[in-house]
Amino acid sequence: MKFVLALDQGTTSSRTLLFDEGGRVVRSAQREFPQYYPEPGWVEHEPEEIWTSQRETLEEIVSETERGSIAGLGISNQRETTMLWDAETGEAVYNAIVWQDRRTAERCSQLKSDGREEEVTQRTGLRLDPYFSATKVEWILDHVDGARERAEAGKLCFGTVDSWLIWKLTGGAVHVTDASNASRTSLFNIHALAWDESLLEMFRVPRAILPKVVDSSGVVGEWRGIPIAGMAGDQQAALFGQACFDPGMAKSTYGTGCFLLMNTGAEAVRSKNGLLTTVGWRIGSEVNYALEGSVFVAGALFQWLRDELKIVASASELDAMAATVADSGGCVVVPAFAGLGAPHWDPYARGAVFGLTRGTSQAQLCRASLEAVALQCVELIECMERDAGMKLRELRVDGGASRSDLLMQIQSDFLQREVLRPSHVEATAFGAAALAGLATGVWHDREDFRNQWEIDRCFGPSDGDVAEIRTRWNRAVQRVSGWEEDSQ
Repeated sequence: MKFVLALDQGTTSSRTLLFDEGGRVVRSAQREFPQYYPEPGWVEHEPEEIWTSQRETLEEIVSETERGSIAGLGISNQRETTMLWDAETGEAVYNAIVWQDRRTAERCSQLKSDGREEEVTQRTGLRLDPYFSATKVEWILDHVDGARERAEAGKLCFGTVDSWLIWKLTGGAVHVTDASNASRTSLFNIHALAWDESLLEMFRVPRAILPKVVDSSGVVGEWRGIPIAGMAGDQQAALFGQACFDPGMAKSTYGTGCFLLMNTGAEAVRSKNGLLTTVGWRIGSEVNYALEGSVFVAGALFQWLRDELKIVASASELDAMAATVADSGGCVVVPAFAGLGAPHWDPYARGAVFGLTRGTSQAQLCRASLEAVALQCVELIECMERDAGMKLRELRVDGGASRSDLLMQIQSDFLQREVLRPSHVEATAFGAAALAGLATGVWHDREDFRNQWEIDRCFGPSDGDVAEIRTRWNRAVQRVSGWEEDSQ
């Protein structure tokens, strides 16, 4: 029996999972790490805390596994989160600026005013938004003393989290990223599949700091004799792990945020409805593209109810409380804590609750929060269907919040499509393991994964009328749009 490791480095925790040849989780370990909020709208991580938490989980799993039985290691990671470190010492020059961070909103607005967004979108498939890495790199280079000079001299390394982990795992010997992560930086031309000189000039990023772009499946180095053989951004890894190999297949991952991806095959479909075009994975000469919709706040909304409002003590308690009421009583939650993602792309929006009355209960607020996550996903799927020119037949789901039967039923009701939850919801980690397992011979081809994919439960839509809820939601979103910008 051969096993494959998956490092699943997320926004709030680092995990290591061990998969067997049947794609089953044999064991797992997890460590949470701190989040830092130096100013409103700023979100940071300490790079060494990311590495330490990830290393500890890896060492824990390896210590419990028979020596020589691990065939390879794959990495999935929070995307867009940006780090710069010294090319010799590995010391970070600044905290990691997290994908949720909005500090470069003004810079993005300036570039839009200069008429640069069309160029960015045409080359990268992305929008001009502080979500992506390019303006984060520029900010660090401009705000850390000496950083720009060191970068131009080739003395610094830039990377998203995958690059950082591989650099640390290999003792600084390997500085790479894969095509899926590169496509999230706003510096990578997704058609030429290369770093783009025009974009580097626009964002004032020296080429000398960039990692080499490699395939999503293939050996790039080793850690203690174990080949590092697969990597992909977490959402692309989940698309692969959900066996969405055919154009038109789609998945939704419910984590800190919520991310919908639809496979578009070899065609990089340009969205006309506010979505992103991204590289799904690159394996040899084959490149798979995807349409993506990004919801910035999903599970983070439930954490807010738990940690800040203290309405519930756990996600299961939130579900149970929300299930005690038939509806939200007209309450609408717009969780724009970090602005609105697709299809609105409004970094100035802020969260709000509408429709409160004296009779609004905690249970109704909990149900409205579940509805908010589902409604954001419906917006994205409708945009995808228009872009792709086809109706979605089913939606495959994964991530921690997909364990909620109530949320998945609400999702199916609002979407009016079947929602399929697989027997294991660790699609992101399994996608990373699968990419590594393909490169090391544990699995022969993608049909192995297609055959292993099993449904745990199918949620079918009910006959209830959701039009009124949709109307209230649309009106509420319009009211929060540009909130912070208007208040300045």
